[in-house]
Amino acid sequence: MASQSEQLTAAEISRLAGVTRATVSNWRRRHPDFPQPSGGTEASPSYDRAQIEAWLDARGRLPARSSRDDLRAHLHGRPPREAEAVALFTAHLAGLDTKKRAEAAALDDNALIALYAEALSSTGAGQSGLADVPAQLLRSAAKVAHEEGPLAVFDVLDDQTEGPVGIRGTHPTSEALADLMAGLATSEGQRVRSVLDPACGGGRLLAAAAAALKPGASVNGQEYRPVTAAQAKTRLAETVPKASVDVRTGDSLRNDAFPDLLVDAVVCNPPYGDRDWGHDELALDTRWAYGVPPRSEPELAWVQHALAHLAEGGRAVLLLPPATASRSSGRRIRSELLRQGALCGIIALPPGLAVPHHIGLHLWILRRPEADRPNPDQVLLMDASDEAATTEEPSSQGKAPDTGKLHKTILGTWEAFIAPTEFTEIPGTARAVATIDLLDDLVDLSPARHVRTAPMVTPDTALRDVLELAERLKADVAALAEASEIGPLASAGEASRTWRSATVADLARGGALAVHRGVRASSANIPLTDLADRPVLRARDLLGGTRASGDARETLLADPFVIEVGDVLVTQVVGPQGVATRVAGDHDVGCLLGNGVFLLRPDPARLDPWFLAGFVSAPDNVNQATTGSSTHQLVASRLRVPLLPLDEQTAYGQAFRKLQDLRNSAQTAATCANEMADLIATTLSGGALLPRGAELP
Repeated sequence: MASQSEQLTAAEISRLAGVTRATVSNWRRRHPDFPQPSGGTEASPSYDRAQIEAWLDARGRLPARSSRDDLRAHLHGRPPREAEAVALFTAHLAGLDTKKRAEAAALDDNALIALYAEALSSTGAGQSGLADVPAQLLRSAAKVAHEEGPLAVFDVLDDQTEGPVGIRGTHPTSEALADLMAGLATSEGQRVRSVLDPACGGGRLLAAAAAALKPGASVNGQEYRPVTAAQAKTRLAETVPKASVDVRTGDSLRNDAFPDLLVDAVVCNPPYGDRDWGHDELALDTRWAYGVPPRSEPELAWVQHALAHLAEGGRAVLLLPPATASRSSGRRIRSELLRQGALCGIIALPPGLAVPHHIGLHLWILRRPEADRPNPDQVLLMDASDEAATTEEPSSQGKAPDTGKLHKTILGTWEAFIAPTEFTEIPGTARAVATIDLLDDLVDLSPARHVRTAPMVTPDTALRDVLELAERLKADVAALAEASEIGPLASAGEASRTWRSATVADLARGGALAVHRGVRASSANIPLTDLADRPVLRARDLLGGTRASGDARETLLADPFVIEVGDVLVTQVVGPQGVATRVAGDHDVGCLLGNGVFLLRPDPARLDPWFLAGFVSAPDNVNQATTGSSTHQLVASRLRVPLLPLDEQTAYGQAFRKLQDLRNSAQTAATCANEMADLIATTLSGGALLPRGAELP
């Protein structure tokens, strides 16, 4: 079987040949000599690249070979050190002007090797293992850098390299989050002349911070993966060419590359949940001015590392998991951060902005205390975890919600907090909490714990809200009662009805329906299409019964597919309650099919969509089409559908649609009832409302 680097999916074949996915499907059905799958799964097969290219070439369908193709071919089968060499060479090319890049691509072998030696010398690498590199490999990289830009080389490296040498497994900070963190770190931009990111990855966060500074600023980064460090250096050379950039390779905690460096700002998205961070060997490190971090608290080690590199009055912004604010093992260090005035604020973010996407992470804002200025006696605690629900709804054109509102809200709140005037509390969202009030037995700095306890409404407003919810609940209960009238139904008699059935795969071959699956792109730097402004319907949206909420700029798709009315959407992962299913309605039209979701598009002249949705989501049907042991995955092609006349399908479809209305009505009523119960409990316990018999005289 071909290795992974020689495999092509149907989507990749369509891009290679410049045709649609449907054309590739037609080739598979109509041409007996089309290559057979050599890997993948039944639902998503993959094919040997050499066989596909030979088949396309024989029919004049193979386009001219690109510079990327040449580089990919030269890298295939080469040792990892040569991928690292290409990365270092590309970072050097990024520092040259356009003319010199073009000249580099045309150099002879000796001149090219000399330029590479210059690149090694400029990095101070001194790595003999990187010295012997084929000139043709360097020339291929130089051509890609000249024709498509240096960062395009790293797209190829991403496909070819794995493990500690490559850039697979990295989770780049999203552009929106990088801009927000940079804004918080440099909101007093006139004072910031230098910045450091000690875990800079591919450099997106560091580049955002550097872009906010004046030309000539000192920009420093460290990353333990050589290829990723070279990518960061390349990105910075492209985005902030006038900055003084120094990106070094190594583990910042174990082997700090900048031991004496003090900067005005530090930004960092450190590794998540890393227990092997060097606790034993770093126990006596001088950076632990606020206490030795326990083995289970690597995030507090990164916090103190950032503070150790700040000049007096300098500011650091770190993205940390929420448990860092509350774990008992970190209580003493949190206490010292408060007592010494190093912690300025913690902001709880909504889920989905960064990996892991199901958790709402925290932004910690810190400062290096100044000897001649008193320590601040208040800390900003802000809970912005619900802000995603208040962003703009998708428009009729299908545009995704804008994160600009979240950025504006958080940055505006922070600037109000650091202003000379007294900070005005934002009920339920942000408070300036006295340091002394946080130094209790737990030192729990979770924003929700302190912000949510604030009075949210006046008594009169609370009473009005409760009465409005009561009226809404009555309407929801009435709608639920109406939806429960799902009849008329009739008994099938002494035995259940049976019928002939066909698999989804059979129906697809017969043209009764088409099957599509959302697939995430293998590269994080694929070019955006004209569909990039549309929201992405993800599995979590189906599970939650909500509108599409994914961002195509963050959830990069290998082959974007647009949803139409009547499409049947099914989650790929099978949970304890089975699969989530829905028939696409007006709110789903124009959205993109997300990762982990199957789409069945029936021919309306042959299949009723609600009939199809009801039977493919039936528990027995799903069970027989499920594979896997720890994670259960649905194989959509194995699902079976009864072969019934269209008028009978319509009857079943109407019944299944009523059942969906019943589920929706029950969920709406339950949500309203819980909201009303929570509001009454909160306002009673907070004194805003009084029960009968306890009214004031």
